[in-house]
Amino acid sequence: MSTAMPAWSLTENASLKALNTFHVDASAEQLLELHDPSLLPDVLAHPHVAGKPLLVLGSGSNVLLADNVPGTVLVFANRSIEELEHRADYTVVRAGAGVNWHGLVMWSLQNGLSGLENLALIPGTCGAAPIQNIGAYGVQVDEFIQAVDAWDRETGEWVRFDAEACAFGYRDSVFKHAPDRYLITAIELRLPLLHDLRLGYAGIAEEMQAMGVELPVAADVANAVIAIRRRKLPDPDVLGNAGSFFKNPVLPLEQVDVLLQQYPELPVYPADQDNRRKLSAAWLIEACGWKGFREGDAGVSPQHALVLVNHGNATGAELLALARRISASVLEKFGVPIEPEPRLIGAQW
Repeated sequence: MSTAMPAWSLTENASLKALNTFHVDASAEQLLELHDPSLLPDVLAHPHVAGKPLLVLGSGSNVLLADNVPGTVLVFANRSIEELEHRADYTVVRAGAGVNWHGLVMWSLQNGLSGLENLALIPGTCGAAPIQNIGAYGVQVDEFIQAVDAWDRETGEWVRFDAEACAFGYRDSVFKHAPDRYLITAIELRLPLLHDLRLGYAGIAEEMQAMGVELPVAADVANAVIAIRRRKLPDPDVLGNAGSFFKNPVLPLEQVDVLLQQYPELPVYPADQDNRRKLSAAWLIEACGWKGFREGDAGVSPQHALVLVNHGNATGAELLALARRISASVLEKFGVPIEPEPRLIGAQW
């Protein structure tokens, strides 16, 4: 049964297979698509929605559905981008929660703005971007977020977070610690017209050289990142995945030094604190022999050891069981715990 109403629709017993990039065939008790976020208070008070569990899905690129979802799955369908403020050296841009993230990156470049080029081709929506403070190739989105607008389900009020109130960290934010409280409806970004290009991470300069680019601009960096990501990561439209499944572990410097004595080839990167270092989870997983592993339709990408893949009909529970085995083997071999990046729905880690 489907009930259509102005600016929103509610569908019962809805398949979520097309709404998660793992393409896990889970279902929602009901699916709510909302085009006008200003109606959110009224929609949440509707008799078919009020009092039931609520899960917000963007494009489902950072979740693993380990079971069917009770209650309501909410999808924001507000997909407008607008320029709020022009200054000599930057522009403030507002993007609706339903805007495709990569679409925003390309829009910004086409409009002469920079900063987001290293974040090209990250799957997902703008509403999801602040939750885990998405980042890639030496850049995190918190560098550019000016404000986040949301509905606070606890107080029943509209709230606006500045960058400091978002409490951003490595793949972290205030929203991640209260996943059911704040419903993000839009983000505002302060994007510079000129920005120092970040070329020193994960082969971007080498990719640029291969492309024959000598004096790169922001669009060249985006093209290099896109080429690298497509080469390293499987296309979720072809092979179900949620990108990097595990976070790179951050450890005290003393523990890292001990590991390097035994494994001098272990990649180590700077962390937020001087006395800590970030390790490559991909290297740890590959060293345990998981790269390219497959059991049934659940597996690990042969392109990148961080990426769990669904070869067709794997369930969320099967993918989660594999992730737990991988984590246990890394802990046993290296004494290093690794944790999932995606949010687990219907299960605990």
